Parts: sequence; C-alpha cells; structure tokens
Amino acid sequence: MSCCDLAAAGQLDKAGIMASDCEPALNQAEGRNPTLERYLGALREAKNDSEQFAALLLVTKAVKAGDIDAKTRRRIFDAVGFTFPNRLLTTKEAPDGCPDHVLRALGVALLACFCSDPELAAHPQVLNKIPILNTFLTARGDPDDAARRSMIDDTYQCLTAVAGTTRGPRHLIAGGTVSALCQAYLGHGYGFDQALALLVGLLAAAETQCWKEAEPDLLAVLRGLSEDFQKAEDASKFELCQLLPLFLPPTTVPPECLRDLQAGLARILGSKLSSWQRNPALKLAARLAHACGSDWIPAGSSGSKFLALLVNLACVEVRLALEETGTEVKEDVVTACYALMELGIQECTRCEQSLLKEPQKVQLVSIMKEAIGAVIHYLQQVGPEKQKEPFVFASVRILGAWLAEETSSLRKEVCQLLPFLVRYAKTLYEEAEEANDLSQQVATLAISPTTPGPTWPGDALRLLLPGWCHLTVEDGPREILIKEGAPSLLCKYFLQQWELTSPGHDTSVLPDSVEIGLQTCCHIFLNLVVTAPGLIKRDACFTSLMNTLMTSLPALVQQQGRLLLAANVATLGLLMARLLSTSPGKPWGPGPDG
Repeated sequence: MSCCDLAAAGQLDKAGIMASDCEPALNQAEGRNPTLERYLGALREAKNDSEQFAALLLVTKAVKAGDIDAKTRRRIFDAVGFTFPNRLLTTKEAPDGCPDHVLRALGVALLACFCSDPELAAHPQVLNKIPILNTFLTARGDPDDAARRSMIDDTYQCLTAVAGTTRGPRHLIAGGTVSALCQAYLGHGYGFDQALALLVGLLAAAETQCWKEAEPDLLAVLRGLSEDFQKAEDASKFELCQLLPLFLPPTTVPPECLRDLQAGLARILGSKLSSWQRNPALKLAARLAHACGSDWIPAGSSGSKFLALLVNLACVEVRLALEETGTEVKEDVVTACYALMELGIQECTRCEQSLLKEPQKVQLVSIMKEAIGAVIHYLQQVGPEKQKEPFVFASVRILGAWLAEETSSLRKEVCQLLPFLVRYAKTLYEEAEEANDLSQQVATLAISPTTPGPTWPGDALRLLLPGWCHLTVEDGPREILIKEGAPSLLCKYFLQQWELTSPGHDTSVLPDSVEIGLQTCCHIFLNLVVTAPGLIKRDACFTSLMNTLMTSLPALVQQQGRLLLAANVATLGLLMARLLSTSPGKPWGPGPDG
C-alpha cells in the first residue's frame, strides 16, 4: 500500500470506513456495489479536503476494480461534480509523502470515468480541460512510475471520448491537441501508440483543420513515419501503408518523405504478395499520384521500371475485379488503380521529360487497353439504380481519360457504350441543374492533379468532352451521339458553363477547367458545323447558342486571359452565322443590303 493509500485509509478510518472494505461485493438484491456506496456516502459527508481526497481516492479504486453501468457513473458524478476534480488538476500541493502528480492523476481518473458518458464528454467543464490534458501527454517524468502511466492512460481515454462526440474534434484541434499528440508520438514515451491512433482519428474527421492548426508538427510525424516505412523489414510496413495516406499534407510533400515512400513502395510491390498486403500499397501509391503526379517517382531506369510496375499491377487488379460478372468488387482498391492508370496515360502521352521509354509506352498502352476493356464491360452492366454511385463515376472518369487520348482501339465497344454514356451524363447534368447552385459547386471542387484542372462533383460531361471531340469527327460514333441527343445536351451544358464567365460572376476565381470545357465544346460544335450542317440548321438549341455567342463575345474579349476562348467563340460564331444565314426563317439571314 502506497503512502497515499495509507493516508486515505487513515482519514476514512476516522469516519468509520476501513480500507479493507475495498473488496468488491455486489449486492444482488439492489444490484449495487456496497463498497462503492459506502465511499460515495463518505464523499458526500466529507468535512474537509483531506477526507474528500481520501474518499475520492478509494472511489477511483473501486471504479477501476470493475465495470460500472451508466447509472452508477452518473451517481458518482452527482456525488463528486466538477469542482473538486478541477482543483485536483490545477493544484501543486500534494499530501506529505505523495508525489506532486498524484492529485492530478486522481483528477484525470475522475474525468476519465465521467467521459465514458457521451453527454459528460461534451460538457463545457470537460472541454475546457483540453489544454491541461494536453500538457500531461508531453510532461517529463519517470517512465516506470505506475501512477504517471495510469494518468497518461486516463488522459488518452478522456481525449478519445471527447473526439467521439459531435463537435469534439473541432474542440480538440482548437485546443492544441494535434500538436500535443504529434509531440507525444515523436517522443516515443509511454502511450505514444495511443497518440498515433488518436491522431489518425482526428485527421480522418477533420483533415483540413488539423493541417491548418498544426502543419509543422504533422510534417514532423510524416517524416518519422516515412523513415520508418523505408526501413521496415517486418509486417509493420503494411500497417504503415494504411496509416501514411492520412498524413499526406494538402500542400507540398517534403522531398525526403517522397524518397522514403517511393523506396518503401518499390520494395513492397516488387515482392510476391497476397492481396491484403498489396492493396494498401497500391492505395498509398494512388494517393501519392493524386498529390504529386509523377514528381515522386525518380528519373532514370529505376523510376521508369517502378512506374511500369505500378501501372501493370493496377491494370491486372482492374481486370481481375471487373471482367468476371458477379465478383465482389473492392471499389476503394479499384478506384486507386484507376488513379495509377491515369498516371500511366499521362506519362505515355507526354512527349518531353517522360519517365517512360518508347518500348515501355507501347507495352503499357497495350496493357491499359485490356484494362479499359474491362471497365467498358463493367459499365455495360450498370443499371439505372447504380448510376449515382461514386464508383460508377470513377469508372466513367478513367474511360474519359483514355478516350481523350485514344479512340481508335476498342472502337466497337466504345460505340456500343455511347448511349449509356450520354444518358449517364444527362442524368448527372440534370440533377446538378435542379440544384441550381453553381457557386456552391465551384466552392466544392475536387482537385485531381492527374487531369488538367479540377472536376465538379458529378460533372461527367467535362470528363467525356475530349473523347467526344475526337469521336464527332468519325461518322459512326457521331451518328450515335446525334441519335442519343448529345448535341442538345452539350448546348445546354455550354450555356450553363458560359454563365460563369459573364460579368456578373467573379471570373478571377474561375477554375481553368471551365474555360477548357468551353473550348472543347467549341471544338465539338465546329466538328458538327463541318460534318453535320443539317443538324445545326434544324436543331433550335443551336439558334439559342448562336444568340449567346454573338451577344457575349464583346464582353469576353475584354476579359484578361480569355483570348484563346474568345478566338474559339469567334470562329464558331462566324461559321454558324454563315451556315444559319442560308436557312429560311432563321434570324441570321441576309439583311436588306444583301
């Protein structure tokens, strides 16, 4: 029995309560622990701080001796309240013979007991203790001190309980907990593994806020994890594969981290692995591709072989998942493979400073063609009930990236899928139009560095525009697109996007993808003007488009940085005006002067 236990026993002995009563004995009739009841009674009747401290110490011991239900926990809170625990957490004077952290440890133990009730975990009197609790995580002390270890465990229990409440993560981040957890983890003292687990939870709940408040500390953790990952020779490297994506910053990843991550992934993916070992590595590689493009892959022979390996593995995984109908698809893994395939498409089409040599490009294009065939096969099976699922959108996205560069291969399969793609794009467009909130869509852009510019959530049309631009040159695909109503849909889409360039909108924050989409639409319309002039003359949507072009062009010319778009619009407008001027009944016919 410690000195503090002896002091507590002495104080309670005066009150007629012996420390030996700590032996738990459950009263079956009342369903209560009589020992705990006796201590709670002593706590309520305590005449001074010493007696209250002694009773609290034994209440805490009784609570830790076994599980308690919510009602008992509430009764303890009603008997104790927050006032005395508050004093315990802030006092610097301990009873004679007791270490100075004993009182704080008791206060944290009581808070941990209270925090197991979600309502109490969100109580202001708990939330305002966050800064104090943070200091316990990084305080120095004897690593073998059982009381200090118990206090650290209770501190993590409190912080974890707060994090589990609705607004808890926000309070923890604002209170400096992220930095404290980073320092606790990097110090590798007692409980550092709990610090990492809580960090993971906070990043998953509020990634942007965490990085905003504690970027230097989180980068330090990333450096440590990356170095551990590069050096790991045991199963821990697979666990790190799952953790590391959460610690990639929204800004630039430090070069030393990229080197370590690439080296670690090269060793993992170059080995013979089971799916549960390989899949986290592919997902980490996809996150790096999303954040850095190909900048994280070194130049030279080793880098080109690594990139070829990545794309090869991704294509194999896609085919295994999608070619067999009825196979359960691990959508998160396949979506990660799509990102790696996009990286492959990007590098295969890059003329200068590509990581790949020509023979490697030829080989990868052939491999990716087979994987795209599997994607087309999957999309052919998609029914109306699945069209709103994110995985379907991801599948359309990778197909759009492929069609933007290659339409000659898989032509038959692509033509068979075109009716679905038009219907799919129309469904998503109409839903976005019903929302009628363009500013909110622009504010919630999802950025992907593997394609030119941001993508509106659900904006499948922008992903398909480059491929459709190529396909409208060819007779067969163009006829299918016209039959399915794609030109009319594109006119509506163009007019919707055009609104964002009007003087009433702040064009300075307009994403480049809007202008790129408008330019690509112009190219499609130019193809139709040349190859299907009858469609332009008979479809009323082109008359509306013509009106918009002619009335808006002067204002567009005045906008800085929009010269290329203005040139596309002017060219399209002139050709359409010339074509429509020959149509009887059209407003663009020759005037009285001929």
